[in-house]
Amino acid sequence: MRATPQGHIIQLDGIRFIAVALVLIDHWFAEVNIIPLGPLGVTIFFVLSGFLISRILLKSKDKTIDQPGGMGRYLSKFFIRRTIRIFPVYYLSIALLFIFNVPPVRDTWLWLVLYGTNIYIAINQHWMGVVDHFWSLAVEEQVYIFFPFLIFFVSRNRLIPVLGLMGLFSVLLRFYFFYTGKEWFVSYVTMPACLDSFALGGLMAWLQLYKNDLFQKLFSRSWPVLAGVVAWCLLHYWSKTYGTTLHNVANVVYDRLVSSVFCFFLIGRSVVGFEGGMKAFLEHKVSIYLGKISYGLYLYHNFVYNHYHSGPNHPTVRLMNKIYEVIPSLKGSLPFEALLFAILTVMVASVSWHFFEKPINSLKDKYAK
Repeated sequence: MRATPQGHIIQLDGIRFIAVALVLIDHWFAEVNIIPLGPLGVTIFFVLSGFLISRILLKSKDKTIDQPGGMGRYLSKFFIRRTIRIFPVYYLSIALLFIFNVPPVRDTWLWLVLYGTNIYIAINQHWMGVVDHFWSLAVEEQVYIFFPFLIFFVSRNRLIPVLGLMGLFSVLLRFYFFYTGKEWFVSYVTMPACLDSFALGGLMAWLQLYKNDLFQKLFSRSWPVLAGVVAWCLLHYWSKTYGTTLHNVANVVYDRLVSSVFCFFLIGRSVVGFEGGMKAFLEHKVSIYLGKISYGLYLYHNFVYNHYHSGPNHPTVRLMNKIYEVIPSLKGSLPFEALLFAILTVMVASVSWHFFEKPINSLKDKYAK
């Protein structure tokens, strides 16, 4: 495992870059894309979050559980660190969208502020325009509310069965949503229906901390990652046999489970450390940098351009039209458009990271021990 002196696992930044790139490609090529890369990218984030927060919480629990006031220190450290990392740029985005009256922020601001966008989507059974992607941030924040208590109060030996039941419940809930005729995205955005991803991440953290020999043996080979890719491709080949509709059992019920198992092996292998070409890619300075700013890339990309909601007066659309006036041959070129969107998004996320997120994020060091 290649890590910094502070314990930061280097290849995981490259994994974050892969995850956010899948989401961006899916969204920016929405007109022609038929491969569900975006959901896979989100699942990578979910499993990775499950691993990282479980690892942090388990280590913190081991240090504090036998100390007077240990639970208070355990909870305060976790919630303060999460607040510092997540809240400032999220609420800044909402404030700016509200000020510039970007629909539907003024009509749904309370849902946004309370991290309830996934609940809003599930109840109303429709999406939310340029803030559609906030649903996954809401899921993660909702998991962060109860997961620290789960980790603290469940003993080390009982945690794995509890995580297993949590994952099983998640799959059964998706079955229920499917067979009762709910829209496919109700299952997709509902937090309890995402828990198999976080459970597998938690299992990975438990194995690394308490069964490291087994962890090393399980993730020391790359063939399970390749097998996971094949399984995911076969699943979606099966899904396409139902036609173009997304409402089928392969997509609604099994996709997140199969994707999560693939991500389990992908992330675990990166923790141990890929070799060869994959190592070179994950540890390349560009991949590491884009992984570091992946939160901003995800947060801002829909504002830079959204295929369904960026109208003719949107700044990016106006910029594209000016470029087309100078170079008409670029009009309709999807690679050019994706490159332009990527450049703009990286610029916005970089400014956000260096001048807003990073200075605030440095405060987390006070709560690192």
